[in-house]
Amino acid sequence: MDREYIRAKLANLPNEPGSYQMKDKNGEIIYVGKAKNLHNRVNQYFTGAHDFKTSKMVSNIEDFDFIVTRSEKEALVLEINLIKKYRPKYNIMFIDDSSYPYIKLTREEYPRLLIARDMKKDRKARYFGPFPDAGAARTTLKLLQGIYPFRRCTRIPDKVCLYYHMGQCLGPCQYEVDPKIYNDMADKVRDFLNGDTKEITDSLKQKMMQAAENLEFEKAGEYKEMLTSIERVIDKQMIETDFRGSRDVFAWYEDRGYLAITGFLVRSGTVLNKEFRLKPLYGDALEEFQSFLMQYYAEHPKPRELVLPDETEPYIADLQEVLDLPVFLPKKGYRKKLIEMCQDNARKQLELKFDAAERQDSVTEQAVEELSRLAGREMHRVELFDNSHISGQFTVASCVVYEDGVPDRKSYRLYKLHTGNSDVDSMKEVVYRRYFRLLKENGRMPDGIIVDGGWIQIEAAQEIISSLGLDIKIMGLVKDDKHSTDALMDSDGKTFAIDRDSGLFFLLTRMQDEVHRRAVTYHRQLRSKAQTKSILDEVEGIGPKRKKLLLKTFGNFTNLKNAGVDEIAAVVPAETAAKVYEALHSEE
Repeated sequence: MDREYIRAKLANLPNEPGSYQMKDKNGEIIYVGKAKNLHNRVNQYFTGAHDFKTSKMVSNIEDFDFIVTRSEKEALVLEINLIKKYRPKYNIMFIDDSSYPYIKLTREEYPRLLIARDMKKDRKARYFGPFPDAGAARTTLKLLQGIYPFRRCTRIPDKVCLYYHMGQCLGPCQYEVDPKIYNDMADKVRDFLNGDTKEITDSLKQKMMQAAENLEFEKAGEYKEMLTSIERVIDKQMIETDFRGSRDVFAWYEDRGYLAITGFLVRSGTVLNKEFRLKPLYGDALEEFQSFLMQYYAEHPKPRELVLPDETEPYIADLQEVLDLPVFLPKKGYRKKLIEMCQDNARKQLELKFDAAERQDSVTEQAVEELSRLAGREMHRVELFDNSHISGQFTVASCVVYEDGVPDRKSYRLYKLHTGNSDVDSMKEVVYRRYFRLLKENGRMPDGIIVDGGWIQIEAAQEIISSLGLDIKIMGLVKDDKHSTDALMDSDGKTFAIDRDSGLFFLLTRMQDEVHRRAVTYHRQLRSKAQTKSILDEVEGIGPKRKKLLLKTFGNFTNLKNAGVDEIAAVVPAETAAKVYEALHSEE
């Protein structure tokens, strides 16, 4: 860090609101923050004492930028947009790219019941949920489809299918169906998912008793299974059964450099799900909590109201305006009980998980430090390579990237190689393609490369790196007779034994497993695709959809080969089936 340069920039910072971006030696943004007063806030990082985690971040800062805004609210919005764009390593990233499952009832002429996660794609549909997890959503959907015969097929076929004969579809493809029937079923689904199950359970019990009296024990068992499913679906934690509403409740707890955030998703008086995040804290807890809320509602549906603890009062006006959501800071009553419950959960969860999280961070840091010591240079960003093939066919390679011992999945790459069955040639090709492109695009280079192999692979990679004029440390994983990682070898041929109880051993093992898994998975995908491409793709009348349908129906390619023309004709038109049969057997 050039301290004189930093001091000069700090002195000239404006006393206005805005967003600031901390950068490392490579010019990468490692932290994004916002401030009511940029001068005061950014100067705080470079003066006074900090805890270990903040000190570690500051030690990696080589430069910073800032953007002045007209208000703190604008700074907040800008901060979230920059975090989403750059995903800085020291920001508390609470967006986990996942969303809750909902039951979706489409608004089509002949409606369908589905599981959906994205409510933005079809705003006309009706959504019920969210559900605690995908399993609960699937169980509920299966139950409802067994009771209410909504349409199942994505595209309406020419004639009724098996679901019609099972009584699970009304057959609108072939028969007239009064729209009122679908409307009535939709109303019953709504009532059921709002907790009114009495009508359905009474009806199912009556049908079960009737089936038992008629000695139809299999059918009676099906009704009993439906009743059991209903009990499981409605068996949720009730907080206040006579209250109906939609609200999210969030609170946080800070301790020893970590921030725990807990949220309750309350629907119709029922806690349907609980959010929990535990992350290292590099900034102000209240600001990070506010940042979390902004990120969270950029990806998740909003409730009717948001309930937060008193400490968020300085930001309540900005949150209400930006989120377009009523925010309550309760002093007493039902909402206050929810907040206290939430805060208590955050504290207990942090106490339970803190030691494990801190220990894991400590072990990873020690492993990176040990790797850097063995390499004789900093090894913060490391890339690993592995290849996979069978007798030179479908040769592929994978590249995985680790930043301070943590996988950087957005930087992963897969390669379809053009070399033969020589592992040396494969290594040369993938290393050349990887770093020639990074040079061409002025991309970020790693501190080190680890190849899954010994001296021959190291030598191959070193030849390419030297030809490109790059200074990157190359090391190789040396394995024992059981194909387990046993040591590291550097580009001078020096071998370093790895203690099997050390953090470095476990880190290298995870890295090896990850790069190998990616290579093998890609190889299998190409091989599987090629097994059918040369035959089915050349049959007239067989496109991607029919090929997929054939393989789904028969399970695998072998079963399709062994099928007769009549069996194939049950899936595709007879004329096309004959061509498929002829192509398969002439190939054989």
